Amino acid sequence: MSAAASRVACASVGKITPKTTTFFLCDIQERFRPLMHNGETIVTTAQYLTSMASELSIPVIASQQYTKVFGPTVADCFANGQKDIDNLVAQGRVFEKKKFSMMTDELKALIGTDDFKDRSSVVLFGIEAHVCVQQTCLDLLEMGKEVHVISDGISSQQPFDREIALQRMAHSGAYLTTAQSLAFMLMQCK
Repeated sequence: MSAAASRVACASVGKITPKTTTFFLCDIQERFRPLMHNGETIVTTAQYLTSMASELSIPVIASQQYTKVFGPTVADCFANGQKDIDNLVAQGRVFEKKKFSMMTDELKALIGTDDFKDRSSVVLFGIEAHVCVQQTCLDLLEMGKEVHVISDGISSQQPFDREIALQRMAHSGAYLTTAQSLAFMLMQCK
């Protein structure tokens, strides 16, 4: 099977590879940290995912909702804390936003560059599931991206909002998975 045919076969069932994937960390910020249902699990899962991305050379893009009010990205989302965040900022991969979706004009411009042209899959995690994560997911699906929502990496203040958001995203075409399942799939494809 040719490489192109293999990519099509993988995409049709939701398989992903490190070379075709980008990780989106959505609004895991200090102000929200104590308010989220299972907030510490979300932070721990984010650290696991960002460490995996680093190990597999998968780019991470992060957003911050109105940083002046809600604070910076939680440093614990990264193995090396603030150092990793500073590296993302230096690479132009942390985006301030005031709308709910991560898909700002600036982020769209970044993923439209040659560095991202072959990255058709997005792994999405963060908060809040029923607002920013869901709107980002729907925007990405409309753009033709394959979206993998990390079920143990998203949350809302209310568990019911999270559950409904997961259903909505899945019914819209996103793949729901867990951080560990994703890790094994990415390692197999490497």
